[in-house]
Amino acid sequence: MAGFSDRVLAIQPTGVRKMFDMAGDDVISFGLGEPDFQPPEVAIDAMCKAMRDGHNKYTTTAGLPALRKRIAEDWASVQPDLDEGNVCMTMSGTNALLCCSLATLNPGDNILLPEPYFPLYAPDATLCGAEPRFYPCLFENEFVPLIETLESLVDENTKVILYNFPSNPTGATITVEQRDELLEFARRHDLWIISDEVYDRIIYGSEHVSFLGTGYDKLLLVNSFSKTFAMTGWRIGYILSTNLDAMQQLIKLQYYVTACSNDAMQYAVLAAFEEANDYPAQMTKEFQERRDLICSRLNAMPGVSCHIPEGAFYVFPKVEVPGMNSEEVAIELLKGGVLCSPGSAFGESGEGHLRFAYTIGRSDISLGMDKVEAVLSKLRDAS
Repeated sequence: MAGFSDRVLAIQPTGVRKMFDMAGDDVISFGLGEPDFQPPEVAIDAMCKAMRDGHNKYTTTAGLPALRKRIAEDWASVQPDLDEGNVCMTMSGTNALLCCSLATLNPGDNILLPEPYFPLYAPDATLCGAEPRFYPCLFENEFVPLIETLESLVDENTKVILYNFPSNPTGATITVEQRDELLEFARRHDLWIISDEVYDRIIYGSEHVSFLGTGYDKLLLVNSFSKTFAMTGWRIGYILSTNLDAMQQLIKLQYYVTACSNDAMQYAVLAAFEEANDYPAQMTKEFQERRDLICSRLNAMPGVSCHIPEGAFYVFPKVEVPGMNSEEVAIELLKGGVLCSPGSAFGESGEGHLRFAYTIGRSDISLGMDKVEAVLSKLRDAS
C-alpha cells in the first residue's frame, strides 16, 4: 500500500514553530530570528532594475560570476587566494546546509552536531539516512564544547562535524585558540567540517573567528545574506570552500536541488556589497544597544542568569522556576503577553533556558521585560 517515506515521517515540526502557532497578534515577540530592518534601499532598487532589464531567467547553477567573485574578495583578508570557483550561490543558508549534508553523509554515517542547536541540523542528517550525534555546549563553558566530550562521541562512522559560531540560539563565539582546538579535533579524525557562519558580521567588540583561512581542506563554509543584510525573505546564501573537488560536487548537487538561484536577486546582493557594505555594521550597532538592555534586565531578575553574547542577536538565559520545565515557563510567559522560545526546542542541553531574539525595538524590549519579570515573580511566588 502506498504511503509516506520513512525519511519524511522521521522529521517533526520544530518546537519554535509550536510556540508561534500558539501566539496571538497582541504579544511582544522575542521569538523570530530575523532582523526588524529592511534590506538596503540600494539593493531593493537594484533588484527592481535587474528585473526590468530582463534578468528574470535561469542563470548558471553556481551563480552570477561577478557576485561570486565579490564574495571571494570579501573573504580575502582571511583566505587571499579565493576566486569565483570557490563559491556556489544557494537559495538560502538552509539550502546550503542541506546540500553540504547530502554531499558528505551516507546512510549509516553519523555527524556531530552542537546542542543547543539550530533546529534544521538534525533533520538534514535524518533525511540523508545518517545519525545525528549531539555534543553539548553548556552554559558553564559559555556554550563552547569541550574536546573530551567530542572525543567520547566520535567513532569510525563519524564523517562530519558541524560548528556554528556565532551561534543560534546562544549567541556564543569562539577565540582563535578555541577554534584551533576544534580544528585539530576534526583533523585528527579526518572529518569534514561544515561551518555555519551566517552571523559572521553581527559581532560585538571583537573580530569574527572563522574556520576559513586555517589551511584545512575538508571545510565547507555556509553563509547567508538573511541576517547580515536583512534579506530573510529573499532566500539567498552560499557555500564556500577551498576544496575545488568539493565545490564541483556541490555545484552538481545544487542543480538537482534548485537548478539555480534567483537571477535578479543576485544583482541586488551584488549592489548591497558594492554600495552598502557598511549596512551590517549599522544594524550591529543597534543590536548591541538592545543586547545590553535585555541582558541587564534579565540578569537583574531573581532566578535568571544570562551570559552577554558576543555575536548574533539572541540571549539564552538560564531561568529557574521550581517544578517547571522550559516549555511550561514559555507557555506561561505567552499567557502573560510575551513570546519566546523554550530552550528544549533546541535540544536536551537547552532545557532550563529560554531564547529571546532581540529583533524588536528598545521600547518593546523594555515593555517585554516588564512582563517577563511580572510573570516569573508570580510563578516563583506560586511555587
